[in-house]
Amino acid sequence: MSISFFNNKSQCPGEKDLAEVLGKKTEQWKKIRKFTHDFYPMAMEEWIYSGKNYGWSFRIKDRKRVIIYFIPCNGYFKVAFVLGDKAVGEALNSNISEDIKKLIRSAPAHAEGKGFRIDINDDYLVDDVKKLITIKLAN
Repeated sequence: MSISFFNNKSQCPGEKDLAEVLGKKTEQWKKIRKFTHDFYPMAMEEWIYSGKNYGWSFRIKDRKRVIIYFIPCNGYFKVAFVLGDKAVGEALNSNISEDIKKLIRSAPAHAEGKGFRIDINDDYLVDDVKKLITIKLAN
């Protein structure tokens, strides 16, 4: 289960709060966020509170679906994706890391696709996340 560092329903996190919690990983969050908006300029973003068991998360979406979820943790963050069958196939045939491919393969299948989370605690993962965003938006 992915629990956000921010779990106070009455206090939506701000940029300062986020930077304090993420520390050095704030830059990776910003890079992924910027890439998503550069690739899909009409993207909308919002913080959502998903209940006491999950806390606050941040998501970027198009008109119909979420492109990527961000879950802030102490000193790092997680991103989450839901990919349909076609996007799963593309991701598995891409040059993303084998660790992420393993996550995708082992993710449970749901009606809307395979959902999985990636801990962003290494810089090299940012490029893989960008590729996943590109694949998601192409399908």
